[in-house]
Amino acid sequence: MIERLYKDWFLDYASYVVLERAIPNGLDGLKPVQRRILYSMKRMHDGRFHKVANIIGQSMQYHPHGDAAIGDALVNLGQKNLLIDTQGNWGDYRTGDKAAAPRYIEARLSDFALEILFNNSITNWKESYDGRNKEPITLPVKFPILLCQGAEGIAVGLSTKILPHNFVELAKSCVKIVKGQQFSIYPDFQNGGLIDVENYNNGKRGGKIKIRAKINILDNNTLSITSVPYGLTTNSLIDSIIKANDNGKLNIKSIEDNTAEDVEIVVNLKKGDSPNVVIDALYAFTSCQISISVNCCVIIDNKPLFLSINNLLKIIVENIKKILFDELELAKNNIEDKLHYSILEKVFIEKKIYRDIENSETWDDVISSIEIGLNQYKAILYREYVLDDIIKLTELKIKRISKYDIDRVNKGIEQLKLDLDETINNLNHLDEYSIRFFNRLIDKYGKNRTRVTEIQKFDSIKADTVAIANEKLYMNRIDGFIGTSLKKDEFISNCSSLDTFIVFCANGKYLVSNVKDKMFVGKGIVLSRLWKKQDMHTIYNVIYFDGKKRYYYAKRFSISSLIKDRSYNIANEHEDSKVLYITANPNSESEIVKIKLHHTTKARNKEFEFNFSDIQIKGRSAKGNIVSKYKIFKITHKSQGESTLGGRKIWLDKVVGRLNHNEQGDFLGSFVNGDLILTIFNDGSYHLSDFSLSNRYNMNEIECIEKFDPKIAIVAVYHDGESGNKYIKRFFITTKSIDNRFRFITESENSKLIGCSLESNIILRFSYWTNNNIKKNKDIKIDDFITIKGWKSKGRLIGNYIRASGFKIIQSNNAKDDKVSQGSLFESS
Repeated sequence: MIERLYKDWFLDYASYVVLERAIPNGLDGLKPVQRRILYSMKRMHDGRFHKVANIIGQSMQYHPHGDAAIGDALVNLGQKNLLIDTQGNWGDYRTGDKAAAPRYIEARLSDFALEILFNNSITNWKESYDGRNKEPITLPVKFPILLCQGAEGIAVGLSTKILPHNFVELAKSCVKIVKGQQFSIYPDFQNGGLIDVENYNNGKRGGKIKIRAKINILDNNTLSITSVPYGLTTNSLIDSIIKANDNGKLNIKSIEDNTAEDVEIVVNLKKGDSPNVVIDALYAFTSCQISISVNCCVIIDNKPLFLSINNLLKIIVENIKKILFDELELAKNNIEDKLHYSILEKVFIEKKIYRDIENSETWDDVISSIEIGLNQYKAILYREYVLDDIIKLTELKIKRISKYDIDRVNKGIEQLKLDLDETINNLNHLDEYSIRFFNRLIDKYGKNRTRVTEIQKFDSIKADTVAIANEKLYMNRIDGFIGTSLKKDEFISNCSSLDTFIVFCANGKYLVSNVKDKMFVGKGIVLSRLWKKQDMHTIYNVIYFDGKKRYYYAKRFSISSLIKDRSYNIANEHEDSKVLYITANPNSESEIVKIKLHHTTKARNKEFEFNFSDIQIKGRSAKGNIVSKYKIFKITHKSQGESTLGGRKIWLDKVVGRLNHNEQGDFLGSFVNGDLILTIFNDGSYHLSDFSLSNRYNMNEIECIEKFDPKIAIVAVYHDGESGNKYIKRFFITTKSIDNRFRFITESENSKLIGCSLESNIILRFSYWTNNNIKKNKDIKIDDFITIKGWKSKGRLIGNYIRASGFKIIQSNNAKDDKVSQGSLFESS
């Protein structure tokens, strides 16, 4: 009994949910409820807005959907701003505000929907649920609205998640498909933002994308969030930020929602917090960054199929071409019918055949008389006439015959012939016709539908590197405990719950572990600090006693990776081995220590200095160098040495706009404490920043970025918006403040930086036109043309050239062969 129920009832229910509710049709891109709504609106359409409540009622005659379900589906369609024109309060998908009640809001079909959705003559129909009406099986849709609007649904054992794409990009991709060219399309969301499509996998099942809200730094204490990730609202985004702040993962001062026409969420930071670090934390711990798994599942030929977005679009385009062909065939038949009857009517009236029926006494005589008359002119008829054609001629009124205008009719027939030739030509060249159709849609409806979602490659943010250090780590050296709850013991450092610490004990054992409330690590702690994986620059300077060899050794090493909670040993595991001296220097600094031997030793020199710079940095398992064979009584620190490894080498990955130590991107240089990075923006401003890996750079706004050298002069060429003239200036950067932008071109809103360079011995080359309209080239040796002045100076006027273009900065030794130098040298028109 149960088996029969599962076999019949459950499978029937599952099929119903898949085909009739949750999964969209792959050809017209609509779910059944959407199709019924749009068809109902077409039947109601009179150019004016209709109450949504009336539309819901009309839709229910085709299927007993609940009125709430129909209303929600209609509001969802209206908020897409594609197929439906709306009037009234339709809610806001950005904030989550709901639409007003159906009796208050109104809707009608958009011009775009009327053009691409309907054609009753080529639509297949089925009876409605009660047999009183007919409804379309699918609509003859002539645009990939499924990919334009997106869709998601959960059925029995199936689900679909198709993201929306850009209108213009879809239309252009359709053109490329018709031409047989390669194409690629990526999601585009109404609310904008940033997306990483590296793992999109063409929208196939298993693919996913990362979405980020767009966050701008207004100043050092204020951030502005100007977009909300797809599927979220401003309220849900703010809730996630507040929750992260309450959990200690963020440390913000306040948050304000100023969303009106545009999204604007203002995040106020606490004094001293780095805006870049907070942005990373927002992406790591809140809904400012989300990941969406995609799954393109559609119904085609009454079966669910899993496809890629590209393959689905190709299927849709082939279906659109079939619809266009059917419409052309229909138009051709209609034109032929009109042409046939127009010529037939013309012969009937012009040749006065209607007079032949005056003496006819019976209906058969009338028909026979007309046939006899028409047969004389068969050569000029468009095609063979039939009885219905003759009957139609008999229904002509005397008034029409008496006012018959032969010239107007002839012009109409000629126009019909031209229309017919054009239609036949379109049928014979369907691809070209399809391309013109898609291009016309772009011209007519694509003006305000440019891409609003910016495609980027996201940098990977490790949660432990951006977590706010809102806890304190302590240690009990004697008893061997470390944790955040040991508030009466020795303080180690501020930390977050995601941090990792390393601890060394007097017996030479050491380990790394995650921060906990309280953890036993071993008695006799000699050093503990926070530890970062892959940190090659932090060098441990150690002097230890080898209990087996009975010698004292010194070694220097880094610890870049360890298995957590696993014990390691600096020396061998002899019970007498012990650590006498250990330090951790974050920038590989060496040091000099003073060693005092025990007074019982036979050594002549019982006090001496040891310089760690005399030994090489090796692996942590290396034995080290012998310091003394005699018993050491005391070791004291004398002085700090220089960095052994030199500065930290920094690269800039221009794809993601982040600094790194991994040799990704352009090498900026070797940095030590105090070094800065100079960024020159294309709006004519500059700023100095440290070399923290948390810095982020929007490369679209940057003219050049380099390691800052205060001895190098900057050359800038700019357009002065007030006078319309071009200026050159050379200046040193003398400002000291960090992370503040300084504008070095004139303040006019029309002023524009043409280009800049940090090179010397360079030439500015450009073209200009004389009063006689003769084009000439001009070279200016910049070092000779202008001296170095302050960054606030206006600079020197290049000259009163009415028309000048093609500005290039080139090395003077390349002036003859016109080879443009790389790097910060520029070429601009």
